[in-house]
Amino acid sequence: MFRGAMKLGFVVLAGSLALTACSSTKEEAKAPVTTTTPSSVKPGSAEDFRINVGDTVLFDLDQHSVRGDAQGILQKQAAWLKQYPSVRLMVEGHCDERGTREYNLALGDRRAYAVKEFLVSVGVDAARLQTKSYGKERPVCAEADDSCWQQNRRGFSVISAGAGS
Repeated sequence: MFRGAMKLGFVVLAGSLALTACSSTKEEAKAPVTTTTPSSVKPGSAEDFRINVGDTVLFDLDQHSVRGDAQGILQKQAAWLKQYPSVRLMVEGHCDERGTREYNLALGDRRAYAVKEFLVSVGVDAARLQTKSYGKERPVCAEADDSCWQQNRRGFSVISAGAGS
């Protein structure tokens, strides 16, 4: 009899603990989640540019030509820049960790310039665009694998002046 009561007590205790865990999880789930929605982004802001247009294009290994998948993003950047004529961009060129520092600085420069030239070719005033190469000095991913290296081979457009907050 005592043994049965102990088992029953254990089952009740375990059930209570499970319910307590569930209730705290439900409370956590009810906590307000702060996310950025397109309606909460101020038009013409740096956040608008990053979220609704895109600030990064990727490049192939040892290449500086603008890929087909990057052209759509750059077209959107150009349209956005035409809508906000006071905005200026700094186009950064980045590389993966392979290659010498000097090689990657030169390749990053060519990548940044390729992005700038594409934007100019679709109507953005060249005076609104500057370029800078960081080579391999500012990786967004630090793993030594193809997926990570691909993320680091990029052109990154940063608003340098003229955007609303």
